[in-house]
Amino acid sequence: MKQFTLPHTDITAPNVVLGLMRIAEKSDEEIRTLVRTARDAGIDFLDHADIYGGQKHRCEERFAEALALTPSERDQITIQTKAGIVTDGPYFDYSYEHLIESVEGSLKALRTDRIDILLLHRPDALVEPEEVARAFDELHASGKVRHFGVSNHTPRQIELLQKHLDQPIVANQLQLSITHSTIIAQGVASNMQGSDQSIVRDGGGILDFCRLHDITIQAWSPFQAGFFDGVFLGHPEYAELNAVIDRLAAKYDVTPEGIATAWITRHPAQMQVALGTTTPQRVADSAAGSEVPLTRAEWYELFRAAGWIVP
Repeated sequence: MKQFTLPHTDITAPNVVLGLMRIAEKSDEEIRTLVRTARDAGIDFLDHADIYGGQKHRCEERFAEALALTPSERDQITIQTKAGIVTDGPYFDYSYEHLIESVEGSLKALRTDRIDILLLHRPDALVEPEEVARAFDELHASGKVRHFGVSNHTPRQIELLQKHLDQPIVANQLQLSITHSTIIAQGVASNMQGSDQSIVRDGGGILDFCRLHDITIQAWSPFQAGFFDGVFLGHPEYAELNAVIDRLAAKYDVTPEGIATAWITRHPAQMQVALGTTTPQRVADSAAGSEVPLTRAEWYELFRAAGWIVP
């Protein structure tokens, strides 16, 4: 498993992350097996959110109940969680009160005294950056949150927050897969009049912005074809792409999940792939792609096969 020092932190992080948004109905043993498989593959970075599980903090609670971590075991992993979505609205809330309440709930549910990274979970149109800064200052000073990041934020939204924060934004969790890769594809088709691919949709090039500011991109839904409309792996609509994936999987002796992972980890932005599966074998198969050395030609072949323009 390829690892790197997460910029702005002292965290040694793997480039594949285990997301735990679907464990609410899993048994203790199933959760333990899932996490153990990830750990055996070198994944010691676990991703949560306060809203995962159908009721607030449910997946965080199930994780803590199943693992029952000792203090030394807790020290061996990185725990990331998110706050800001109000599911019974539904709406978003980045107020000081909501962020503090959410973190306190996560600490209790996770049975831990600290969260390693807290992400703001989707932009709040009514955000008051001073409120966020006040919450972050208090959480950081108390040791309850070590580092902070965002999810699904544009460059300008990050700059607005950062203007008021004393803490750096260390991560931005964004949807990214071979087929859902407009944050990469737009730059490739730049200055191509009439091409939909050339349109900037994220407020000014979020990929380059994050690279310029040492913000780690965490790629969620790495196997999704679009926005929660099914995976592209094995899907007949993506026959050309799957043919390339299968050929490369055979060449590198990994599964298709490994190639889909490798396409993201091959990018020099040093991104993390955030898995959402609860199938242990799929976790192991995906992790095997962490260090697959795709060539430039292979990376672009996958990109083209997914339907993107390469001028």
